Amino acid sequence: MAWLPLVRQALQRPGLAVLLLALPWAAQALPSYREVRAEYRPSHTLILAADGQEVHSLRTNAQVRQGQWVALSEVSAALRLALLASEDQRFYQHSGVDWQAVSAAAWGNLWHQKTRGASTITMQLAGLLDEDWRNAAGRRSLGQKLGQAVAATRLERSWRKDDILEAYLNLVPFRGELVGLDALSRTLFGKAPHGLDGHEAAIAAALIRGPNATAPVVGQRACGVLQSLAALQQRPAPDCAAVRWRTEQVLSARLWPASSGMAPHWARRVLAQWPQGQPLPSRITTTLRADVQRVALQSLQRHLRELQGHNVEDGAVLVLDNASGQVLAWVGSSGSLSQAHEVDGVLAQRQPGSTLKPFLYAQAVQQRRLTAASLIEDSAAHINTGAGLYIPQNYDRRFKGWVSARVALAASLNVPAVRTLAMVGVEDFYQQLAQFGLDLPQPAGYYGYSLALGSSELDLLRLTNAYRALANGGRWQPIAPLVAPLHPAPSAPPAQRQAIGPQAAFIVGDILSDSLARAPTFGLDSVLTTRFWSAVKTGTSKDMRDNWAIGWSQHYTVGVWVGNASGAAMHEVSGSSGAAPVWAEVLGYLHRAQPSLAPPPPAGVVQHSVQFAAGQGLDANRQEWFLSGTEQTRFVRDDNAPRAAPRAAPRTAPAEDEKNFAPRIDSPASGTILALDPDIPPAQQRLWLRASSPAVRWRLNGHILGSGAQLAWLPMPGQHVLEIVDAQGRRLDAVTVQVRGAGLSGKPQGKP
Repeated sequence: MAWLPLVRQALQRPGLAVLLLALPWAAQALPSYREVRAEYRPSHTLILAADGQEVHSLRTNAQVRQGQWVALSEVSAALRLALLASEDQRFYQHSGVDWQAVSAAAWGNLWHQKTRGASTITMQLAGLLDEDWRNAAGRRSLGQKLGQAVAATRLERSWRKDDILEAYLNLVPFRGELVGLDALSRTLFGKAPHGLDGHEAAIAAALIRGPNATAPVVGQRACGVLQSLAALQQRPAPDCAAVRWRTEQVLSARLWPASSGMAPHWARRVLAQWPQGQPLPSRITTTLRADVQRVALQSLQRHLRELQGHNVEDGAVLVLDNASGQVLAWVGSSGSLSQAHEVDGVLAQRQPGSTLKPFLYAQAVQQRRLTAASLIEDSAAHINTGAGLYIPQNYDRRFKGWVSARVALAASLNVPAVRTLAMVGVEDFYQQLAQFGLDLPQPAGYYGYSLALGSSELDLLRLTNAYRALANGGRWQPIAPLVAPLHPAPSAPPAQRQAIGPQAAFIVGDILSDSLARAPTFGLDSVLTTRFWSAVKTGTSKDMRDNWAIGWSQHYTVGVWVGNASGAAMHEVSGSSGAAPVWAEVLGYLHRAQPSLAPPPPAGVVQHSVQFAAGQGLDANRQEWFLSGTEQTRFVRDDNAPRAAPRAAPRTAPAEDEKNFAPRIDSPASGTILALDPDIPPAQQRLWLRASSPAVRWRLNGHILGSGAQLAWLPMPGQHVLEIVDAQGRRLDAVTVQVRGAGLSGKPQGKP
C-alpha cells in the first residue's frame, strides 16, 4: 500500500481540494471480500484429526480473541434483526451512505439535539478494513468522515450486501479483547452464533455501540434495541429490569477457555513442532484418529473412577500405527480427574518397572546365552556389587524354583531377570536399550543390576515406540511427523536401524503372547488375554508409583501408564489391575472389526519339541521356538550349576564350641546395602535379622525393634545402625546397613 503515506500527508493539509483528490485513491485500494476472508486469522488454532474432525482448539494469539469465521447463514435471525435495528435500519436500501440519517444528524447538530449518528454498517466496515477511516480519540475528523463515505460507496459497488454484513460481524470489536461474533458468542454466552436468542442478540448489538460501557449502560441500550424491535413487530415492550439483570450476568461470564477439546497435550505438541518460518494456519490436520482418541480418553477416565479409593488419579495412553509410525491417539492426562492435568503423561519421565525385561531377554536370546526353553532358577539371591548386596525378590515374595525363560518373562519374575542381566552384562544391556531409542541420562554403573527391573526413568512415548520396534521385527524407527508441513523440503528418509535381530524379536513376541506362560503370575483369565493375537508386558515401579501395560497387535502398538503426576504411591494397584484394562479396551476397539494374526516366523528360527525332566517341578512339555542351531530336546535341572552369589543357610542355634562366646549378629553383615525392589510394595519386603543367641534385644538407630534370635524388619531407605543388646541395654554387637530404593544413588536416603 504505497499510496498510504501520500494519503496521510494529504489528510494533514488544510486544503480541501487536495483532500478530495486523495480520497478516491485511498478508497480504491480497499481489499475485496475474498482477500479479507483469506487473510482472516482466528486467535485459536483448530487441531484436526486425519479425517478432518476437530479434536482440539488452542489459543495461539495473546493479543485478541477471535473465533472462526462465521458465515452469515450461521448467524441467528434474532441477531441480524437486532444489529440492523441498532446500527443501520436502512442497510439494504442505501448504497453505502444513508443520506436520510446524514440529514437527520446534521439537523440535530444544528439545533444541538442528540441523534443516533449517520455511520452505516458499510462505513464502519471501511473503518475496520483501513485504519485511516477509523475514529481518532472517539471522534472522526472531516477527512475521515469523507473517506468513510467514499470507501463505503466503493465497497457497495464491489461487494454483495450479505458479504458486507458477514465481514462486519466477523471483524467488529465487541468488548475488551473480544473481536468478532464467534468470540463474543462463545465467551459471553457459551454457544455458537446461530443459537443466540433475542435477549442475547440485543446485548450483542448494544456492545457494538459501546464495547466497554458499564453493565447498566449496556443493559439499558439492549433494552432500547428490544423496544425498537417490539415496535417494528408490534409486540409487547420488554421488561427492562430483566434485561439489565441478564446483561450483568452475561458480562461477568468467561465461558470460552483458551484450550478446549479432547487432545490438549497433543495440540501443544503439534504447535511446538510446527516448522519454524512457516505461517501457522487456523486449521492443522494431524495423524490422530478422532474415534481412537475419544475411546482412549473415555476408557482411561472410566477406569480411574473405578479405582477411587486406591489413591490414583492420573494416566496416559499412546497408540501408534506399526507400519507408518503415526500417532493415532495421544492422551496426556485424565483431564478433570487430575490435579495436575497440564502435565503430559506421555512425555513425563517415570520408572518403567518390568517393561524393560523383553529387551533384556531378546538380547540374551540373540547372544545365544538363553533359549526360550532354558531353565533359570527363581530363588532367593544376594548378588555382590561394588556398592553392596543387591537382593531382588518377586512381587508375591514367593519363588517358583527352576522355570524356563519363557515363563520367567511372561510371568514377569524378577530374580530370573536379574540373573539374565548378570549373564548379558549391565553395560551391554545399557547399550542395547539405546538401540531401541531408550537413551538413559545416567551411565550404566549408576543403575547396576536393578536396571533389569526398570530402575531408570523413561517416558511413555519412547517406551511405546521401542515396543513398536519389537512388533516390526526388531527394526526401530522414530515416530512419523505429527503433521505434514505446508511446504515440505526435500529430506533424507527417516532414520532406522535393526535394534535387535528379527529372530529374537519374534521369539520374545511369541512369549509375550503366551497366556499359559503368563498364568503363574496373572492367571488364565487375565485381562491381558485378548480374543485376537497380541503381545503385552506390564510393569510396576518402586513403591507402586507407576504402573504400565504396553503391547502390540499385528497393526498397532498401545502403551498405557497409570499413576500420580505428583509421584505419590498408589494403593494396591498393579500393572494388571491399573493400566492393563485400559490397554485391553483400546486394543479391542482397534480390532473390533479388523483381525490380528500372529506374525510369520522369520528365516533363522525353528520350532522344536522340548521335554522337561519329570518330577522336578519344571514346565510342561511343548513345542518351542529356537534360533537355528540352538535347539535341543531335553531340559533337566542342574542343581550343581553355579548361582548368583547364593546366600548362606541361616543359623538357627550356635555351635557347641561357640556357646561361651558373646552373642553376635549373623545377618545382615556390616556394610550391607539393601536395594528395595521396584516391583514389590515396601510392606512385603521384610528382611530377617538373625543373631547367634535368642537372649538378645534388637535396637535400630537407638530404638528397640524386638527380641529373639530372628526378627522380621521392614527396611526403610537410609543409613541405619543395627544393634543387639542384653536385658540391661548393654551393646553386644552392631552392624551398619544402608537401604535404598532400586536405582537410587549410593547416598543415604532419608525418606522412601
